[in-house]
Amino acid sequence: MNNIQIIATIGPACSEPATLQSLIASGMSIARLNFSWGTHEEHRQFVHDVRAAAQAAGVQVPIIQDLSGPRVQQAAEHTFDSELSVITDKDRADVYAMADLNLEYIALSFVKDADDINELRSLLQAAGSEAKIIAKIERKEAIEAIDEIIAAADGIMIARGDLGEAVPVETLPFVKKDILKRCNTAQKPAIVATQMLTSMIDSPQPSRADVSDIAHAVLDGATATMLSNETAVGTYPALTVALMRKVVDEAQRHTKHTLKSF
Repeated sequence: MNNIQIIATIGPACSEPATLQSLIASGMSIARLNFSWGTHEEHRQFVHDVRAAAQAAGVQVPIIQDLSGPRVQQAAEHTFDSELSVITDKDRADVYAMADLNLEYIALSFVKDADDINELRSLLQAAGSEAKIIAKIERKEAIEAIDEIIAAADGIMIARGDLGEAVPVETLPFVKKDILKRCNTAQKPAIVATQMLTSMIDSPQPSRADVSDIAHAVLDGATATMLSNETAVGTYPALTVALMRKVVDEAQRHTKHTLKSF
């Protein structure tokens, strides 16, 4: 039944070996490292600890290196120079710093078109990395080029936080639904991310709205659902994963989607 994958972001709240083992036992499928914060040394230690916990549990837990990308914020909007690469100097340094660890996935922030994916592939090749590429959909240009991005990438992340600032918020559920449909048709895995269980950051009980949000992501065709602050800095990381596991498994019983997993 565990076809829907759960991605948990690793951070201070869940980095202890015992907690990582609890996340795996609770249903974490994939670990995410958020390179918007932390040092290379900290992230290398996370990789070591996740892999040790997975080995102890006798399972494979792939790791996503989520690059921070260009993030120039003015008021509530992100601005971009369309002539510049979305791959920043920091991203390049981060890729090279982790290349020897053979991470399974790299997530590219603020993708605008297939050229961004191809540029990252060249960078990974130069760095000696065989990681697959997840394109994060966060801006209008990406929605307009969505089919070519899906074709070029190995997977898609619908990053609803920044995407919700790029499109009218009332359209966001329908943009999400359309992207998932296109990914399913192309047999590419797709993640729904951002604010999926924020009600559990400081509470052992989820809001009913969060539960419905997770279920609808699965019903709409998500391959994976992602936890961010809920596990990275939240009070109940393992309990949050366990609750998400229950919801996605129940939702999967009510869908006939044939999904391509990561």
